[in-house]
Amino acid sequence: MDTRPPQTPEVDLHRLELRFADSRLLEPRAIEALARSIEQSGQLIACIAVPDTDNGRLILVDGYRRVLALRRLGRDTARVESWACDLAQALLTVLAQAGRRPFAALEEALLLQELVHGQGLSEREVARRSGRDVSWVSRRLELVCGLPDSVLAAVRLGTVSTWAATRVLAPLARANTTHANQLIEALATTPLTTRELHTWFQHYLTSPRAARERMVSNPRLFIQSLRAQEDERADTRLREGPEGQCEADVRQLLAVIKRLRQRLPGLRRGALPESLPGMLTQLRTAIDALLSELIRSSDHDPQPDPRCGANPASPRQEPARNQPCAAAVA
Repeated sequence: MDTRPPQTPEVDLHRLELRFADSRLLEPRAIEALARSIEQSGQLIACIAVPDTDNGRLILVDGYRRVLALRRLGRDTARVESWACDLAQALLTVLAQAGRRPFAALEEALLLQELVHGQGLSEREVARRSGRDVSWVSRRLELVCGLPDSVLAAVRLGTVSTWAATRVLAPLARANTTHANQLIEALATTPLTTRELHTWFQHYLTSPRAARERMVSNPRLFIQSLRAQEDERADTRLREGPEGQCEADVRQLLAVIKRLRQRLPGLRRGALPESLPGMLTQLRTAIDALLSELIRSSDHDPQPDPRCGANPASPRQEPARNQPCAAAVA
């Protein structure tokens, strides 16, 4: 029995209408890998398209990476499977079969946006016909809600990740569009990792206006200066040793206590937490224990004999010390 898939016709690339090209992430590495695979083994999976009754062309629904890989190889045709259904049903079927080719979250969001706003379907109908729930559709649409075109273009080109677009650039664009565009331009030449961009954004939220101008113009320089400061603090800790670290910890405790005393007068009597007195009692006990430990640690005897001297924390009697003989005393 022949189990080979049926042959799909070859279609000229110029007949394909790439209507949803902007809703696909480019990912150059994936396209290069796909081009090598097609060059060695041929196009194994056909593209999917639906006919456009207005101009006789085929609207490409799935297979944008394959088309880019074929063009990279200089090919003029592609294997295309034409579906006899409308465009909305084709998009819904592709979303329902996402296991064959996992889409990025932003790609799914853009396809859902086309179905809801372009094809006029409700979120409930899209969820039912794609095999998803309504909450999933709503969460995906929230990813692209309010995203500027510049941010979407940066994600599509691979300049920034989907996480960076939704967690950093989207709120930044809503607050300051100019800063968001400057940051995108800077990331195009000097990209940052997700962790570095998260650190950058946390400092941006608490920085004054003048500092923000410098941060968006050169985010890489700001991250490098932070690393230099961390290295300097690490060198200081290494140079001062555990003694200097203890002093620094005590200074931090004093600063926290001072800040707490400044806040207490501003609180009304009824606004004080019920657990606060007990916590302060625990704090006082901990400080007394710390003070006792510091006094014992400051003893000049480097190796004190545990048998010598009374231990106030132990109820047992201490062993008697060796006494000099009577002749020596005389």
